Amino acid sequence: MTLGRVLASGLGALVVAGTGAAVVIVWWQGWTWQQALDAFVVTNSAMALTFAVCGAILAWHRPRNPIGWLFLADGLGHGTTALGAPFMADRLIATIAAYAWPWSIGLFLPMALLLFPDGRLPSRRWRPVAVAIVVTAPLFVVEVAADPAGPGYLTLPGFAALGPLWIVSELRTLAALLAGIVALAVRYRRGEDSVLWLLLAASVAAVFVVPWSFVAGTPVFVLLAIPLIPIAVTIAIVRHQLLDIRLVVSRVLAWLLLSAVVLVVYGVLVALLDRFVSAQLGRSVVATVVVALLVAPVLPRLQRLVDRALYGDRGDPARVVSRVGEHLAGAGLDGVVSAVRVALRVPHVALMAGGVSLASDGTRPENVVVVPLEYDGAVVGELHVGVRTGESSLGAADRNVLSLVAAPLAVAVHATLLSSQLQASRERLVTAREEERRRLRRDLHDGLGPTLTGVALSADAAKNLLATDPERARTLITGVSADVRTAIADVRRIVEDLRPPALDELGLLGALRQRAEHLVRSPLQLRLDVPETVPSLSAAVEVAAYRIATEALTNVVRHSRASSVVVRLRCAEELEVEVTDDGPPNGPWSPGVGILAMRERAAELGGGFEAGPTAEGGRVRVRLPVEVP
Repeated sequence: MTLGRVLASGLGALVVAGTGAAVVIVWWQGWTWQQALDAFVVTNSAMALTFAVCGAILAWHRPRNPIGWLFLADGLGHGTTALGAPFMADRLIATIAAYAWPWSIGLFLPMALLLFPDGRLPSRRWRPVAVAIVVTAPLFVVEVAADPAGPGYLTLPGFAALGPLWIVSELRTLAALLAGIVALAVRYRRGEDSVLWLLLAASVAAVFVVPWSFVAGTPVFVLLAIPLIPIAVTIAIVRHQLLDIRLVVSRVLAWLLLSAVVLVVYGVLVALLDRFVSAQLGRSVVATVVVALLVAPVLPRLQRLVDRALYGDRGDPARVVSRVGEHLAGAGLDGVVSAVRVALRVPHVALMAGGVSLASDGTRPENVVVVPLEYDGAVVGELHVGVRTGESSLGAADRNVLSLVAAPLAVAVHATLLSSQLQASRERLVTAREEERRRLRRDLHDGLGPTLTGVALSADAAKNLLATDPERARTLITGVSADVRTAIADVRRIVEDLRPPALDELGLLGALRQRAEHLVRSPLQLRLDVPETVPSLSAAVEVAAYRIATEALTNVVRHSRASSVVVRLRCAEELEVEVTDDGPPNGPWSPGVGILAMRERAAELGGGFEAGPTAEGGRVRVRLPVEVP
């Protein structure tokens, strides 16, 4: 057990013991319930117990979160005041009791709201607010505890003359509490649903505790609503998945609003009917019937309003789809995921494709629902949607909205992927072009250039020696002849690398037949399954088909250990080239330089490429679009 847990347990036990002692002393002195209520023993004891117990639980489970320690300090203050109530005749005890509890309203509670739920401020811009609350907290404590009308002993001289200062103190306390409420609103707009626990506590107080205080005729009962705050905070931090908090708050708020409408309508009707119906019963019956008729259609409308505030536009799928369409046309995928998250009030939305995030918004929770995005029968991406706090999964209404949104999102993801592929293809084309230029420059500069230079120098030397040394000139001319042949071979090699001459001389079918017969030697058997003729093809398609077939045949000869190989060629709506062999299967093929080169050649022309082992052997298949030159 860590020191923090020991300290939290000790402080919590101390407050519980002190509160119990206060109750026992009050009972032993014979106080009545009303006396204990008027002396604030009941309310201070209730607040001391709830703040201390909740603070101990928070400090035990989240020792680094300062909210638990603030609640423990709050419990100590209220517990001290409750324990000192029976001894107010003693000035020292009365002073300690008077100065103990105001810290709760002046410091502990506003700071807890400001730091809720993770113990950190909403942002760095809130630091001056936190500092102002801490620095000005003693002002409220002195205002309350040193009031001569109160039980404090060390009162300030000239207290009444400082009336304007105490007005400032009251305004400061109100501003501190409002700052905490604003911080909660900011966090809720960011998608932190734990704030709804405090809203639920406020709703319960409004429905039960506050009306009870008016019925009992004792406003002090309003203070009994304050213990709901630490309870709600503790559940929100420690057990935030306890239940679907949005659903609970939605129903409570709807019934609360309905109750308020009923009371207002009932009061107005009774006041109006008082002039026309003299009997009290008559007024009551008529008002009740009218209210019942008016309120019947109100609840569904109120429920829709509350649900929209908590769940967004999931009840109006067309509105969500319209927003998605607007953002697709303007802000792109980033705007789309943000619009979906805001529309459904979920903590996180992300678009994924191939394990890569295309766009995301919000903080990803542990529980995420994945919605596949299909285009033309194929899954092109996924929509990841974070489940709201307190829910185990998304509801049917949420899934209906997502199913409608999935179609335009799939189109957008498909278009994005195509755009990315197009950009990558352009980059590969530019890279290949520059590499080809560099190779040509190197071949011309380092190979053909020096050879031709040597030919020129040797020819000049031979010309100079023709008259004086014919034999030496003959030798130089022989060298020139050899160098010229070498240069011719280099030129032919460079030309063949640019485009195989056989394609121009023999056509695609003849070039394939010639190259296949040159590569495939006995005992490997070759079979060509090609048509008699093919339509005229573009130069790019011819070169790609020839290079891919040649590379595939080379791989068969070098690596397959096959006894036969078949080259098939078909040309209809697209050109299809297939090279198969009967070599033994050796597991999945690892993409090497040859396979990658074939795949890139096919992708550059917008074609398809497949390569890998089959039950009969190996297969390379490429489909290229037919482009008439």
